[in-house]
Amino acid sequence: MLKRHSHEVVLAGLTALAIVVLSLQSEQFLTLANLLNQGRLMTEVALVALVMTFVIASGGIDLSVGSIMGLSAILLGTFWQKMGIPLPLAMVLTLGVGTLCGLFNGFIIVRFGMPPLIATLGTLALYRGLAEGISQARSVRGWPEWFQQLGQGAWAGLPVQVWILLAALLISGAILGYTRWGRTVYAIGASETAARFAGLSVGRTKMTIYAVSGLASSLAGMIFVARVSTTRSDMGTGLELDVITAVVLGGTSIFGGKGTIVGTALGLILVQVLENGLLLAGVKGDGTIVLIGMVLIGTLLVSAFTENRARA
Repeated sequence: MLKRHSHEVVLAGLTALAIVVLSLQSEQFLTLANLLNQGRLMTEVALVALVMTFVIASGGIDLSVGSIMGLSAILLGTFWQKMGIPLPLAMVLTLGVGTLCGLFNGFIIVRFGMPPLIATLGTLALYRGLAEGISQARSVRGWPEWFQQLGQGAWAGLPVQVWILLAALLISGAILGYTRWGRTVYAIGASETAARFAGLSVGRTKMTIYAVSGLASSLAGMIFVARVSTTRSDMGTGLELDVITAVVLGGTSIFGGKGTIVGTALGLILVQVLENGLLLAGVKGDGTIVLIGMVLIGTLLVSAFTENRARA
């Protein structure tokens, strides 16, 4: 069991070490207020990262998640304020559009055999362009208080979005780790050809994964709008890099066939701990990026070394 989860063990150790070191650099780091605020800030990235674990474990990639997030934010404001659709219905429609965007990604990948990197790079530009064209550089404000609670409120001592994240974490972990469908995801990532010969529904599974990726991006967009109380077409810019960093740092193989939700969660926590702790310690943003890159490379090297020794 230890060998099987060696990467998660290494990552958990690094996370604990980072927390100890950074807590010594700033008295504010381990305060309850700061920890709850970090939970709020990481939710959008985390929701998308959980599904990206499925995407990468299946041998794919989705670069359009940030653009879907931005498009969803703009459409939510457009549906509600400009088209006069009741906000609850506008939220449902926005989630539906996000899901369709992800489904379109899956369709062109499965139906036309287009490499996921190229396909989602194209839709990244397409969805971002749609967001900018629809918004016309205008923002939507004046959201009702009940909606803002989604991004600013709390329940039972925890931010509302953290409860959403915990539910998503449990559901995604159970599906990927304990269901036949989750094993199908791994099988496709290990060898798509072998999965087809085994009679697995490769095309349907891949399209479902990308559809849920779009849904998660759309949900993240709505939570972000509720948190900042405005919409912008550039929302989600660079989100895909943060998400992929956390997933790969968590041990999901970029070649597919391997990855866990626990690893992704640890990767997310480590990245957030480093970003927040270094900021409180007075380290500039570029220094933080360099350190996170070094940690990513170092963690992958240690994990590869450990696995090679285990095989030997």
